[in-house]
Amino acid sequence: MSRFRSAIALLTSVLISSPATAEDLEFVLINSSEYTLVEFYTSPADVGSWEEDVLGNDVLGSGYSLNITVADGRTQCIYDMLMIFEDGDRLEDQVDLCEMGSYTIE
Repeated sequence: MSRFRSAIALLTSVLISSPATAEDLEFVLINSSEYTLVEFYTSPADVGSWEEDVLGNDVLGSGYSLNITVADGRTQCIYDMLMIFEDGDRLEDQVDLCEMGSYTIE
């Protein structure tokens, strides 16, 4: 019986001491502005450069929404966002993706 308890104690300590696992962060991006969104970048707040354009070759027209999944393997929640519109205007913001279900551009 003591071997069984030792095995349970060992398994419990391994599970408790394991690092947090990364989860995909998901939210809905809603474009309520008058302009088409042509580029959308998101990067962890502690990273000094933008990662690749989430939209790729697509755009997000005025009045439309898009499901966004950030699956970068990181465990943090605070992200910077950069949005570039068809008229050249830029909008930057910092958000908590773990707490956010949607983000509306107005």
